[in-house]
Amino acid sequence: MHPDSDLEALMALYQEGDFTAATALVRRLSPQLHRFFVIQFASRREADDLLQETWLRIHQVRHTYRAGEPVLPWLYAIARHIRVDHYRKARRTAAREESLERMPEAAAPPVAPGRIPDLATLLAPLPASQREVIEMLKIAGMSLEEVARATSSSVGSVKQKAHRAYERLRERLSAVGLGAGRAGGPS
Repeated sequence: MHPDSDLEALMALYQEGDFTAATALVRRLSPQLHRFFVIQFASRREADDLLQETWLRIHQVRHTYRAGEPVLPWLYAIARHIRVDHYRKARRTAAREESLERMPEAAAPPVAPGRIPDLATLLAPLPASQREVIEMLKIAGMSLEEVARATSSSVGSVKQKAHRAYERLRERLSAVGLGAGRAGGPS
């Protein structure tokens, strides 16, 4: 029996609900799919995640496999789509993080005695996680990496929380007539 016809038979059984056949497919094809992802990405963890995502997608779309057709091209088309989706998502995330890094600091509001709310009042309506990030970054003077370690989160998450907090603070300052809008800068 040709090895590909064995795969086709296993896939046909898997489509009919035979999860023993599914287990056999996973055991047989996972090593080569894993190598496919490891070659593309430096991280074994990423390759592991992509492999798992591929098998989940295969399970979801197993009904689209046409019995009698070669299994490997169908399976690798799914794996390539998973890889491309992962690459696009990583690029979007990197672009967002980069734009946050280049984001100008909020302009200091004009000083008007008696009209400026104190810092505690400004920060009070923020969610605790955003307030914590702002306090660590701006009051304690910690770096993004230090805040990420202290809060057990990623640098990207810290940047996102800070960005959202800055937006809310700008809105609050504008509401009390102190907002100068966004700090100007080259576009």
